[in-house]
Amino acid sequence: MTVRHRLMGLLLRDDVNFALTNRLPRRSATRWMGNLSKIENPLVRVPSIALWRFFADPDLDQARETRFRSLHHAFTRDLMDGARPFDSTPKILASPCDAIVGTCGRVEAGRLYQVKGRDYALCDLLDGEADEFAEGSFVTLRLTAGMYHRFHAPHALTVEQVRYIPGDAWNVNRAALNRVERLYCRNERAVIAARLAASGHPILLVPVAAILVAGIRLHFAGDGRLLRDGGARTIPCDTRLEKGEEMGWFEHGSTMIVLAPHGFALADGIEDGARIRAGHALMRLP
Repeated sequence: MTVRHRLMGLLLRDDVNFALTNRLPRRSATRWMGNLSKIENPLVRVPSIALWRFFADPDLDQARETRFRSLHHAFTRDLMDGARPFDSTPKILASPCDAIVGTCGRVEAGRLYQVKGRDYALCDLLDGEADEFAEGSFVTLRLTAGMYHRFHAPHALTVEQVRYIPGDAWNVNRAALNRVERLYCRNERAVIAARLAASGHPILLVPVAAILVAGIRLHFAGDGRLLRDGGARTIPCDTRLEKGEEMGWFEHGSTMIVLAPHGFALADGIEDGARIRAGHALMRLP
C-alpha cells in the first residue's frame, strides 16, 4: 500500500475527517484559503499545487493548460473544446457539472434528504417558499477537490433571478452530512432561478459553498465579483443561455443541488454514488 493510500485511509475515516475539517474557524479558514490559493509566487504555488495533486489526484488529461499560475488557476481550470459534450436530446436536462451523485429522487411534501435518515425542508434551503417544487425531483451533485469546478447550463434556458444567501462553511462530505442537521441550509449558497426556453418549465440550481471553498462566481450576474462580496441580495436577471454554456465556477469543490417541478424523472443511472460528468443525462422532462 502506498503512502498516499495510507494517508487517505486515515483522513477519510469519518471521525478523523470531521474533526480535521470542521473543528476550526470555518469561515476564516475559507477566506484564508481563498487568498492563499491566488498567490503566484513559486514558494507558495509549487508546494500548494503539489499537495493538491497528491491528495486530490486530479484528472488533467483534458485541461486546456497543465502549467498553472496558482492553486486558484488549477482549481478553476478550463478544458479543451469538446471535452464535455452535452446530451442534445430536447427532453433531457443534463448535469451542470462533474460530480458524484448524492441523494436524489422525489421531493416529498416539501422535504428532501441530505443523507438517508436526515431530511430538511426545501423552504429552508431556498430561504423562502417554492411551492412548484414541493413535489418535484432533485439531485444532489458533490464535487471533489480534484474535479473540474466549472458549471454549465443544463438546458437552453433563461436565468430570471439569483439570490445570494450568506452562511457557514461546513464540509459537505458524508462525515459532516451524517452529523450536522440541515447542513445545506446552514452553508453559504445561491439560488439560481431559471426557465427552460422551449417548454417553459422552471428549474432551480443551488450551488452550496463549503469549507475552504473561496467562493461562487457567476459570469452572468452582477459585476463579476464573488457573490459573497456583495452581501445578501437578490439579483434580477434576464439572461439567455444555451445548453452547455458556462455559467460560473466554484473556487474549490462543493455541491450543486438541481431541482425540477413535478413530472420530471431521474435519468437512467442517476443514483447515489454514481460518478458523472457535465453534460450527462440527469433528468427527463415530462
